[in-house]
Amino acid sequence: MSTETINPEAKTQHVHAAAGASDSVAGMPEFSVHDGEWSAMSADLESAHNDRIAVNLGPVHPSTHGVLRVIVELEGETVKDCRLGTGYLHTGIEKSMEYRTYNQGVAYCSRMDYVAPFFSEVAWCLAVEKALGVTDQVPRRASEIRVLLMELNRIASHLVAVGTGANELGATTMLTTGFRGREEILRIFEHITGLRMNNTYMRPGGVSNDLLDDTIDMIREKLPLVKRDIGEMQDLIMANPIFIGRMKNVGWLPLSTMMALSLTGPCLRAGGLPLDMRKLQPYCGYEAYTFDVPTRDHSDCYTRTEVRFEEMYQSLRIVYQVLDRLEQSEGEPVMIADPKFAYPSKLTIGADGQGQDPEHVSHILGHSMEELIHHFKLVTEGFRIPPGQVYAQVEHAKGIQGVHLVTDGGTHPYRAHFRDPSYANLQSASMMCEGGLISDLVVSIGSIDPVFGGVDR
Repeated sequence: MSTETINPEAKTQHVHAAAGASDSVAGMPEFSVHDGEWSAMSADLESAHNDRIAVNLGPVHPSTHGVLRVIVELEGETVKDCRLGTGYLHTGIEKSMEYRTYNQGVAYCSRMDYVAPFFSEVAWCLAVEKALGVTDQVPRRASEIRVLLMELNRIASHLVAVGTGANELGATTMLTTGFRGREEILRIFEHITGLRMNNTYMRPGGVSNDLLDDTIDMIREKLPLVKRDIGEMQDLIMANPIFIGRMKNVGWLPLSTMMALSLTGPCLRAGGLPLDMRKLQPYCGYEAYTFDVPTRDHSDCYTRTEVRFEEMYQSLRIVYQVLDRLEQSEGEPVMIADPKFAYPSKLTIGADGQGQDPEHVSHILGHSMEELIHHFKLVTEGFRIPPGQVYAQVEHAKGIQGVHLVTDGGTHPYRAHFRDPSYANLQSASMMCEGGLISDLVVSIGSIDPVFGGVDR
C-alpha cells in the first residue's frame, strides 16, 4: 500500500489499496479520506488485507520436502486451502515392468522409494513367489537375510525422516547426525549387496548371494554406532522447547479421519491403532521374532516423531535376533531349489560391486553345456507364471506397501501395480494444513515422510 501527498487546504489523503474503491489511478483503486473518516477507512483496508492469495510451493525439492507442487490459498499467514500436485518425478516404472521379466522387475521397483528400496524388492518377490505357488519353498536363511535388510532399512529411512524434518525447522545438526547414522547402515548394505542404494539384491525364490563370512561381525560392530546416533538425535530435540512448540498439536488428525483416508505406518500408529502387517499378517518369518508395535494416542507432528524413534529401537531389537539366527543357519541355501525358477547366477562381492563368481562362470562355460543353455534361457527369457492375479504386502517404513500382480502365462507381468504408502498418506496433507499457519505446512508434510520416487512411480 502506498500513500500520496496530503493537500493541507483540503485536508484529504489519497491512499492506494488492493480493493475497496470505484476510482483508480494507474490500475490501483483510490481511497479519498477526509477528516474524521479514518475509522471507516481502516475497516475497508482491513477487508482488503484479508483477501486471499494463491501461492505455489514447489515443485522444486527445497520448498516442499520433495518434488511436490503445493498450491496454497492464504488469508494472511493462515492456510485456507491446500492442494497437492504430484507427477513431477514420474518415471513410468510400473508400465516399464510389463516389458521385463520377473527377475528384471526387481531392478525397477528398487528405484521407487530410493530411501527404502528393500521393502519394494521384498514385496515384489513375495508377490511373484505367491503367483508361482512356491512361498513355502523359500529357504529359511533367505527369509532371515530379507528381514535383516528390511529392518536396517527401516532405521535408515526413519533417520532420514527425522533428520530432514528437523532440518526444515533450521536444526541442521539433526540432518548431519541422522545421515551419519544412516551412513553406517549403507556401509552394511554395500558389504552385503555391493551397492549402497538401489541394491537389486532380492530375487524371486531368495536372494542373489549369501552373506560374506565377516558380515555378522561387521554388523555387530556397526549397530552401537547407529544406536548412539539415534539416542543423540532424540536427546537433541524431544525435550527441546523450540521443537516442541513447532511440532506439538501441529498437523493433528483424528484416528477416524486417518482410517477414512487409508493412512498407514507411523502416522496411523501415532493415533493409537497398532496396525502392523508384521504382526497381523506375518511374512518372511516375522512371527518368530519378539518386538513391540509403538503407538501414541494423539497423531501430530511430535508424536509421529516419537513413534519413529521407538520403531528404530524395535528394529534394532529384531536385527540382533536375526543375527543370532543367521549364525545358526550358516551354510544353508539362500535360493529356492527348483531349477525352473531359481536364478542361476552365483554372485560374489568384489571391489567394484556385484559380479559373477569366477568358479561358477568356469563351470557353466567349461564343463556343462546344459547349465550354460539353462542359464542363458532363464536370464534372457525368464520363467513363466500361469494366468491369474495375486496381492502381497509388507510393512514398509512409511506404511503398508502392497503389490497387485496380474499374470497372463507369459514371462513378464500383464500388470504390476504398487500400493505405495507415501502416495496414500499424502491424501491427508490438506486436512493437516488447512486452518494452520503457512510456517507449519512443510512441517506437516515432512511428518508424513513422503518419498516421491514411490509417489510418482
